[in-house]
Amino acid sequence: MATISSLGLGSGLDVESIITKLVSLDQQPIANINKKTAGLKTQLSTYGQIQSALSTLRDTSAKLTNPDTWAGTKASVSDATAISVTASGGAALGSVSIQVDTLAQAQSLASGSFTSSTATVGQGTLTIELGTWGANGSSFTSKSGSTPVTITIGPGQDQLGQVRDQINAANTGVIASIVTDASGSRLTLTSRNSGESNAFRVTVNDSDGNAGDASGLSQLAYDPSNSVSQMSLTLPAVNARAKLNGLDISSETNSLNSAIDGLNILLLKTTPPVTISVSQDADAIKKAVSDFTTAYNALNQLLRSQTKYDSATKTAAPLQGDSSAVSLTARLRGIAGGGTSLGGSLSRLADIGLAPGADGNLAALGTKLDKALTNNLADLKSFFMGVDSADASNSGFATRFRTLVDQALSVDGTVTSRQKGIQAQIDSNGKRVDQLTDRSAANEARLRAQYSALDTKMGQLNSLSNYMSQQIAQFNK
Repeated sequence: MATISSLGLGSGLDVESIITKLVSLDQQPIANINKKTAGLKTQLSTYGQIQSALSTLRDTSAKLTNPDTWAGTKASVSDATAISVTASGGAALGSVSIQVDTLAQAQSLASGSFTSSTATVGQGTLTIELGTWGANGSSFTSKSGSTPVTITIGPGQDQLGQVRDQINAANTGVIASIVTDASGSRLTLTSRNSGESNAFRVTVNDSDGNAGDASGLSQLAYDPSNSVSQMSLTLPAVNARAKLNGLDISSETNSLNSAIDGLNILLLKTTPPVTISVSQDADAIKKAVSDFTTAYNALNQLLRSQTKYDSATKTAAPLQGDSSAVSLTARLRGIAGGGTSLGGSLSRLADIGLAPGADGNLAALGTKLDKALTNNLADLKSFFMGVDSADASNSGFATRFRTLVDQALSVDGTVTSRQKGIQAQIDSNGKRVDQLTDRSAANEARLRAQYSALDTKMGQLNSLSNYMSQQIAQFNK
């Protein structure tokens, strides 16, 4: 008897079509669950956006509850070409007069002219020592904590450029350079740091036996305290000297970062008295309020768009009807529409021009905020960062928004709990789909086995019928 190679051949039925339709009916619940899971994943993604927007609102609210935001200052100077000044924390409001008599500079020496940077200088040792010169170079006092550095100039190392490189490699506190012009090449030595205590002298032990003449390595000697000045002094080491409100001050650099608390002063040139003014940094506070407003509006718009129902298209946003999202929206708007008694003359957001509109967004910054910054700064500070320990709902606006966000994003908060709930539903749906998929596969296998058996049986019956028909035909003959 022939073997059945394809379902339906034995019975004459379209078995594949029958099985496909039966399996399709079996898999419909899987499709339904997958559709629900896709919606849940969209909701979870939306809650991720809400979490991010809430974090931004928390950060901007926290800045308005930070005392440093309200203590910020800015500095200006009447002649910005003479002095540069910036204010940091601790700068006192007011003004100060500063007169710059001398700018700090580093000592600089120059050698006599050589034919080129490859000219031979001579051999021996150079000793460079940092310190302070007495009047007219009559004495030299070594710098405390500094050690003289001796450099050996040996054979094959005595060209002008090679001497320069060895000085720079020795970390002496002095920078060597070569200046070339029409008269030839000269070696220049300059203190790495400015100020009188960073002056230096150069003593030479010349291999020609004479360390005080103008030949050989002694051409680079400079020690006027011992009447040796083969190199020329082009710039003396000088401290910056200025008067702050008539008080004499001295600095080894042109940066006076510790002269006045909270002010970083950089001297640019000598000048008669100029005025440094320190005022409240209203612009920084205004930016903090602006950032807070932007963050609130972004969150409000996100919640509004994700919970709406479009009656025209009859489509619902991912979180339409979601109780957690609706509740969060209501709490945010409740705070924005409320008030506080801690701000003195300022009690509602409308008092500083931020009244919530019909869409829930806060209005753009305007003149009311500028007026509050100028006339009611203390009230404005309490308006945002005040804390009412007896009645939390009366605390400042930034304090309340920060508390709300912290609660929503806490381990068991509204947003965190909802995210966990949605994820649990997604996981549960995944397990159910796996179960239904396994059951559908088993049902399909069972159906194929049953129809295969039917095919075999029908094939046998058909063969028997054909055989009987043939026998009857033969018998009739």
